[in-house]
Amino acid sequence: MHVIVVGLGYVGLPLVHRAAEVGIKVTGLDLDDMVVAELNAGRSHVDDLSDQDVEAALGRGFRATTDTSVVAEADVVVICVPTPLSPDGGPDLGAVLAASASVGQHLKPGCLVVLESTTYPGTTDEMVRPILERESGLTAGVDFQLGYSPERIDPGNATYGLVNTPKIVGADDPASRERIAEFYGLVVDSVVHAKGTREAEAAKLLENTYRHVNIALMNEMAQAFHDLDVDLWDVIDLAATKPFGFQAFYPGPGVGGHCIPIDPSYLSHRVRTQLGRGFRMIELAQEINELMPTYVARRVQDQLNRAGKSTYGSKVLLLGVTYKADIADERESPALDVAKKLLALGAVLSYHDPYVSDWSVKQAARVDDVLTGAGEADIVVLLVNHREYDTSAIAAVSPLMLDTRGVVGSSDVERL
Repeated sequence: MHVIVVGLGYVGLPLVHRAAEVGIKVTGLDLDDMVVAELNAGRSHVDDLSDQDVEAALGRGFRATTDTSVVAEADVVVICVPTPLSPDGGPDLGAVLAASASVGQHLKPGCLVVLESTTYPGTTDEMVRPILERESGLTAGVDFQLGYSPERIDPGNATYGLVNTPKIVGADDPASRERIAEFYGLVVDSVVHAKGTREAEAAKLLENTYRHVNIALMNEMAQAFHDLDVDLWDVIDLAATKPFGFQAFYPGPGVGGHCIPIDPSYLSHRVRTQLGRGFRMIELAQEINELMPTYVARRVQDQLNRAGKSTYGSKVLLLGVTYKADIADERESPALDVAKKLLALGAVLSYHDPYVSDWSVKQAARVDDVLTGAGEADIVVLLVNHREYDTSAIAAVSPLMLDTRGVVGSSDVERL
């Protein structure tokens, strides 16, 4: 078996590593010359794989390339390209469509093509299949097999990875169902069968919409409970003692990453364009979560005011500018919007993040020593609780501190 993985990012590269690990010949295809060169030199660019992991895959025959003609050698092609939002907030499937066209131009009979990119229900059948058939002259389900399997990669998760997270697989014809289940059965511990590609596509959107809506609920509660003088963090801990009917979610400075800020928008877009109505729960959650950076900036302003200081000219240190703890991934990080709001108020910004040496917010100076920086700031804002942070020590030297993650126990620290 020869597997071609199209897109060598946070989703594609772990699949490459695992396929090579179980003895499958695997080639990576990516349009980024730098990514290809770095991987072929044994250097990883994703958090969950080390340079040693990439070197191990290379030792087992893996190679990366920008040459799309390699698809002609494939028995299996897995498309793992990004699906971001367009400037108007709708789905941007440009990378999926381009990858489908490139694959179709070199597709051979008997090949299995799998889409893993997150998207709305109907994409595989209504968009990918016609492109593959047009470009190849072959028929899906007859000359080649086609399926969908949503990625479930959680960067930085030390407990669940590609292998031990159940893998949903969906296809719309018997031959494709058999092939996709057979392939993923070689690389993961557990395969879960969906009724079809639409159900498999929708499952990923449900997973992240569930999180999106519940985080929004906690974010709105954080604002209301603060005004009511109720400690939301204690309330959550109390509710979590119930052994049934409750799952703890937590507020924060906003939502980030490649899933929660984006995936629900794909679902609401599909409902609006195909059914002609809004998806009100998703849209309200989006509105609440997008306003959290503004709320955080206001809380900083309020703390400074109570200390007799203006936000204008005050030194504000932001701790953690990635989208979650213990990874270098900055995609959709709410820290960017928090910084913009504080800069608009005239704050003098600095930041510290052990994973980010050059932040896109150039007005914010990087602090090398977190304790020194905290002592020199007028207020410290904990946005991401990286494990490297000794929050008690930081709180002890900070004149003022806003903890947006609810992890600092000091009574002198204000929590979101």
